[in-house]
Amino acid sequence: MRVTNVMMTNNMKSNINANKNHLSDLEQQQSTGKKIQRPSDDPIIAVRALKLRTSVSEITQYYERNIPDARSWMKVTETALGRMDDVYNSINTYCVQGANDPLTAEDRTSVVQNLEELCAQIYQEGNSDYAGRYVFTGFKTDTSLTFDNDCNHLKYTITEHLPATDIALHTYVEGSYALSAYDPTDPDQNVFAEAPTKKECYRMQLSYTDLLNADDPELLVTTNGTEEEPEVTSYSMTSMLSTDQNAYAPEEGDIYFLYDTGEIIFGSEVYNTVRLADDFSVTYQKSQFSKGDTRPQHYFDCTSVELNQTGEEGEIGEEIEGTTIEYNLSQYGDAGQTIDYEVSFSQNLQVNVLAKDCIGNAMKRSVDDIIDAVNDVTATEEKIAQANKMLEEDGISEEQSNALKKMIEQMETEKVLKTKIMQERFSKGITVSATWENIVNRATADIGSRAVRLNLTESRMQDQQLTFTDLLTTNEDADLAETIINLGSANNVYQASLNAASKVVKNSLMNFI
Repeated sequence: MRVTNVMMTNNMKSNINANKNHLSDLEQQQSTGKKIQRPSDDPIIAVRALKLRTSVSEITQYYERNIPDARSWMKVTETALGRMDDVYNSINTYCVQGANDPLTAEDRTSVVQNLEELCAQIYQEGNSDYAGRYVFTGFKTDTSLTFDNDCNHLKYTITEHLPATDIALHTYVEGSYALSAYDPTDPDQNVFAEAPTKKECYRMQLSYTDLLNADDPELLVTTNGTEEEPEVTSYSMTSMLSTDQNAYAPEEGDIYFLYDTGEIIFGSEVYNTVRLADDFSVTYQKSQFSKGDTRPQHYFDCTSVELNQTGEEGEIGEEIEGTTIEYNLSQYGDAGQTIDYEVSFSQNLQVNVLAKDCIGNAMKRSVDDIIDAVNDVTATEEKIAQANKMLEEDGISEEQSNALKKMIEQMETEKVLKTKIMQERFSKGITVSATWENIVNRATADIGSRAVRLNLTESRMQDQQLTFTDLLTTNEDADLAETIINLGSANNVYQASLNAASKVVKNSLMNFI
């Protein structure tokens, strides 16, 4: 085969260009520190780099953002739960003191004040927030657990479900005497012949007091049946005030709805019928909320509507059309309003605790009962003190003196009974505070176990971040020492090709003439 000058020149140019391109590639690798500059340089390295960069980006998001954010949320929650535990423990201590020690009027006042403040502190802890988001209110992170101020411009229709175990014996004193029962112009000892007595009734407490008077309120009782088709029986209730006569002594087949105190009183016959029920459901309305009261939407299925406040003070305004909001907690089922953080590949972790799982209204109702009992004892002592002063007055007759002594005797009996009831209320406070303390401890243990899982996940993410970063470096970055050697070698080859080319093209056309 004949080799012409043109062929040799073309081959020479091709070889020089290839060597120069290789030299340029190595120079770029040394300058940039990367193996390739564009996907077409090496598609395999390019595809692997995209996958590794995505993995590193996701791991960095988990390790540097999601996990620290989740830990901060859980730390705020755990700290609040710890303080709640301390508060419940303090309440328990005061209740033990009230149940066992003979308290003076001053001691009782001090205990009551402390219980009120401690109870308020529980709900204040429920308003704990992380970065402006309330941690105990489920999905409604922009709404506080309690009302910040007194609220009378909203009316709530609340459906509250209560277990049958919430029906308990309630004790009270019947037949107490007021000072007005004594008439100095007609002192008759027979007026004070009957001594006050201790009575009992079956009572269920709702979560709120000062409810609106309901027309024909109903109590829905769920018994037997299946989960798909439960057997629901409706019982009518008589709406009345707790101060009405026989409010706590219904007929055997009656149920009283005391809307001012938020109590349901059962007659003995109907109690024996419903005491083994699975669930009780009561729908009621409330429009007057005090500062510190819990917002119903965090605990119950309910609806709220705004009221027009243009009427007289204390008067319930008219509903404003178009302002109704419905809150349906049951739509979330057993899972509740859990807030999950994605802390790893296909791994979510719940960071929140719901208020209904650690802060209940039972403690507040129990403290209210204690306060009422203490006030009753104090009021009775004040009556006795005033009666004794009346007995010491000059100029009273023997008949008046005997009548006053008989009245004081009956008041002393009343005091003994009410003191016993007060101690029973303190004892109940011990049980309720201990129960909620255990509930808070379980919630704390639960979030603590989740924190341990988060720490393990963080450790794994840290290892994976190092591993994938190393793989990404190995895949993309050029070995600098090897690149320098290869660059020197390529430069020698390139120079050699130039040297060879100079010899090949040394002869010109003039050499052949």
